[in-house]
Amino acid sequence: MFFTYLRRELRRRRKAALVVASGLALGIALVIVVSSVSAGMGRAQDKVLESLYGLGTDMTVTKAAAPAGSDAQRPRFRFDARDDGSGGEQSSDRVMVRGFQTLAGSTVGRVDAQSGVADAVGGLSLQVLKVSGAFTRGRFEQGEGGGGQGFGRGGAQPSPQGRVEGGGADFDVNNYSVYGTDVTKPALGPLTSSKITSGRSFTRSETDAKVAVADAAYAKEKKLKAGSTVTIKGTGFKVVGIATADSGDAAANLYVPLKRAQTLAGVKDQVTTVYVKATDSQRIGSVKSEIQKDVPGTTVTTSADLAGTVSGSLSTASSLAASVGRWLSAVVLAAAFLVAGLLTSAAVSRRVREFGTLKALGWTSGRVTRQVVGEAVVNGLVGGALGIALGLAGAYAVTAVSPTLQAQLGGAGGGGGIGGFGGGRGREAAGRTLDVALTAPVSPTTIALAVALAVTGGLVAGAFGGWRASRLRPADALRRVE
Repeated sequence: MFFTYLRRELRRRRKAALVVASGLALGIALVIVVSSVSAGMGRAQDKVLESLYGLGTDMTVTKAAAPAGSDAQRPRFRFDARDDGSGGEQSSDRVMVRGFQTLAGSTVGRVDAQSGVADAVGGLSLQVLKVSGAFTRGRFEQGEGGGGQGFGRGGAQPSPQGRVEGGGADFDVNNYSVYGTDVTKPALGPLTSSKITSGRSFTRSETDAKVAVADAAYAKEKKLKAGSTVTIKGTGFKVVGIATADSGDAAANLYVPLKRAQTLAGVKDQVTTVYVKATDSQRIGSVKSEIQKDVPGTTVTTSADLAGTVSGSLSTASSLAASVGRWLSAVVLAAAFLVAGLLTSAAVSRRVREFGTLKALGWTSGRVTRQVVGEAVVNGLVGGALGIALGLAGAYAVTAVSPTLQAQLGGAGGGGGIGGFGGGRGREAAGRTLDVALTAPVSPTTIALAVALAVTGGLVAGAFGGWRASRLRPADALRRVE
């Protein structure tokens, strides 16, 4: 009897049911769109962080670079002309630690031993400056103006200050970045923010091998491919693979095994960055504090610290979605519930004669109330279905358009650039802008939330209508007839 009466009443009052369902649908659709857009912005932020940070990393440990102007930051080159005065082709490579002071290799083990640390791995960030050319009747000396700080990437050609004594010179300057990565732990480290698109990555046995992986942009510029050979400080390295950054710039132009990088720089068993993965995201704060106590003088930076340096339209839109968007959704949804309740209550008032007659025929107040609540819940489910359809359409439209948001990466101070992530990448990223396409993924959780809201809206409307129906008496039907 319940379902028969329910089906008949819903069919008979289709317009009223559609009005109630439409109100709920708009509120639920807005919740779905805001939730999916917020999720998309979260993904976009993660993509920006991964381009600087690397996958699987929860924090990094670094030490601030030596003050600018110190002797350690002034690479010197000296070239002498031939005795006969003729031009002679000469070249010299200088390999310098990039961005940070070095840490003892034992620091990696100390960090790894901390409670709450799942794994830790070291990396060494280097800058290679190569000067080559012909120098005649004198000597070329490059000194204080050509420090290791501030050189570009991708084979840029800066013009360091220098002088030629007693002759002339025609020389080129080529500088590029090299990163030493621990090949025994490929899940952590600078190379995790890139994907191998040609050739292969390192094998775990290549701890001291003369092999390299080249960044795709650098490889294109220098016409490198898998199988090519690059020379670093007189040592030939076979390029075994080409890596393409997931977003933004790569960590370095070339990646080599950590031991080889230490040999090139003459820093035995030293690293510039320790990449750390925590056992639980809830323990990141406590792990950070413990590392700072155990390894004094270092900077421990988490993904939250790095996220705080990201500004631009992505940050602004994300803040709006998290605050204004969610509050707007809550207000619209609450209004939809209230309107649905008032409309259901008004509909019950128009059915006084019907319900009064049913009570006169023996229906109890509870039975009438259950009938009204049942109708309201069905209306809520219909509204939920419409809302899910509208919400999915809205999310699809956002994904199809994929508006571009900008993420501006600003310095976080303290010698380490942006949190010191990537062994110098933060420093280089200061002032850089990344373009990120916005998507609006709809998760099963969001759909489940929409269904729950639909049922809740139906129950709220049913509560209004049920309360009004429970107050009806058989005499009300007689008065309505009179």
